[in-house]
Formats: sequence, C-alpha cells, structure tokens
Amino acid sequence: MSQASSSALPALAAFLVRRQRVRLPGMRWLLAVLLLAAMGFVLVVAQPRLALAWAQFAADAGERERAVWLPDYRVEIEALPLAGIADDVSGLTYDPDRGTLFAITNARPEILELSLSGEVLRRIPVSGLGDPEAIEYVGPGRYVVTDERRQALVEIRLDPATRAVDAAAARQLMIGIGRNGNKGFEGLAYDRVGDRLFVAKERDPQRIFEVRGFPQAAAIEIAEDRARDAALPGKDLSSLHFDAASGHLLALSDQSGLLVEFDTAGKPLSSLSLQAGRSGLQQAVPQAEGVAMDSRGNLYLVSEPNLFYRFSRPSDAGSAG
Repeated sequence: MSQASSSALPALAAFLVRRQRVRLPGMRWLLAVLLLAAMGFVLVVAQPRLALAWAQFAADAGERERAVWLPDYRVEIEALPLAGIADDVSGLTYDPDRGTLFAITNARPEILELSLSGEVLRRIPVSGLGDPEAIEYVGPGRYVVTDERRQALVEIRLDPATRAVDAAAARQLMIGIGRNGNKGFEGLAYDRVGDRLFVAKERDPQRIFEVRGFPQAAAIEIAEDRARDAALPGKDLSSLHFDAASGHLLALSDQSGLLVEFDTAGKPLSSLSLQAGRSGLQQAVPQAEGVAMDSRGNLYLVSEPNLFYRFSRPSDAGSAG
C-alpha cells in the first residue's frame, strides 16, 4: 500500500462517521471500528518495532522451527571482562576451522582471538587501518575488516603463526556511498553459499549493502534492499551475522539494545532484547558492538568497553567449549 493510499483510509473513515452521525448510530459505531482498524494498520506499517512485534507473535510453529528464533535464547555468560583489554572492543566473527572467535579493537587496532568462553588466546597488532569496526571470516585463514571512516573493506590473512598484520598493502575496496564521518561501516556478515558480503552502514541513513565479488573476483557488484532497510527496527546498526542454516540475517542495534532476525524475504521475524531483566540478563548490555554464532547455534556478543556475552537456547546450554 502506498503512503498516499494508506493516509487516505483514516480520512475517509472519519468523513463517513461524520456523515452518519445522526441518522445511523449503528453504522457510526461500525465505521468507528473500521476507522480504528485502519489507523492501527497504518501504525503497524509505519512503525517497524510494532511490525516486528506482530510478526513474532503471529509466527507459527513451522516458521519458528526453521528460524534462528531469538526469543528462545538466554544469557549463559554475562558481561565477562576480556582479560588485558581496556577498551574499544568492536566487531566479532566465528572461525569454524579453528573453533574460535575473532574480535577487533579500533582505537589502537588489534585483532583478538577468543575462546568460546571469552578467554583471550591471542592479540595481533594491526597497522594500516584508521578506524576498524568489523571483522568477518570468509574462508580458511581469510578475513575481511572494515575501515569505518573511509568506508573501505580490507582483506587480511591470519594463520596460527601470525603475530602482526600490516593492512596497508592488503587488497581493499572503497565503497564511499553516503560518507558522513564516524557513521560508516559498522558491521559485516558473509553468505558463503551466495558468496556475498552484507555490509552495515551505521545510520544517517541505516543501510545494508550486499557486495558480491570481494575479495576473490575482479568484478564487484553492490546491491541494496530498500524495503528491508526501511523495516529496520533499531536506531542504528552495529553488527551483522548471516545464518547459513536458515538463510536469515541477524542485525544488531546497540542504541536500541536489540538483535533482530530477518527472514529470506528481508522481513523482520524475531528479536532478542539486550535490556536488563530480558533474555536472562541481570543488567543491560551497555554498548553491543559485535555478534556472531558458532556451528552449534550459540550466540556471542561483545560490548564496549571490553565485555563478552554468550547466549544459548535452554536445550543447547553448555554445548560450547
């Protein structure tokens, strides 16, 4: 429904109510109900948070079974400080080959290798990046990181012997769409089957770009899904994760304290609240900056300044290493 036609519904209903006010009181009540229904419909369409709540409520058992279904998750490790890391922990990704997590810091760039319990296993200094915000596993020993202010994607390589990374000589892709300082590329997710990178622009406006061809191919394609972006229920985007099992995309908003699942059609389906008292949390997640999921379905978050979280479904609790 177009904006013009949706806005016309309440006006038409109100006009009919006024016309029938005296002679047909029964019709007046009926039209009043229709007016409220029309206004409610328009409100749901216009408010992504309400649309998300309705989608989550209305999902049937089959949809929930096929989805990640975020309402099932409860915190298992809460606000664990990362040992030796003072500040600025940002993006997060899971490496299925090593069975570990990788995070990145941005003030003094470092790549951190973490156990699934939040132990810092390795710290790798990074040079040649101005403001790294996200890191994403794309293949054995291969990762992509973002440089937020330059809106660049940078390919880096790591192996068990890597002790430092110089990104200045690495392959890079400058996108530069809607550049506006420190509101650039905040999140990454990789769809290995579709061979596409999802790249989150933080805000003003929020966007999720789909990049095909980087870093392997010479030809690069960049696409957008404006309908999905218009349905983003959070105030900003801080991280992404693509779930290969369902084909669904998870989008994290630190300002809204919310993790949202989008289905294959780009529609919001379920959510995980990061507020105190929700999802088993004792305290709100202060500034969620990175999200990842392991091969067993456990969810991981990192939050500034240096906090680590793990969420599991009750049936999966304790399955991580």
